[in-house]
Amino acid sequence: MDPFKGQGGIQMLLTAEQEAQHIISNARNLRTQRLKQAKEEAEKEAAQYRSHMEDEYQNSISETTGTSGSNVKRLEEETEAKIKLLKKSTSDVSSKVVEMLLKCVTNIKI
Repeated sequence: MDPFKGQGGIQMLLTAEQEAQHIISNARNLRTQRLKQAKEEAEKEAAQYRSHMEDEYQNSISETTGTSGSNVKRLEEETEAKIKLLKKSTSDVSSKVVEMLLKCVTNIKI
């Protein structure tokens, strides 16, 4: 048996092992890159879905409550109407209050 022939076989095995490690390393790197890419795509898709659902929610709220501008206008009109009603009722009652006060002040009890 030739001693160099055994060395050549071992060298071939070492070379094959190194090539296998290189292939495995490349496969792991590719898998890691693909996982990162898949994660980014999933996050992007989730953000789009979240944005879409938020838009739908805001639309449903605005449909049921009306637009904020119309709500503000409606509230202002209701407030003005209530203020006018209060002013009218105070002007109606103020003369009666003054009359009652004068009666109490001028009515002397002995």
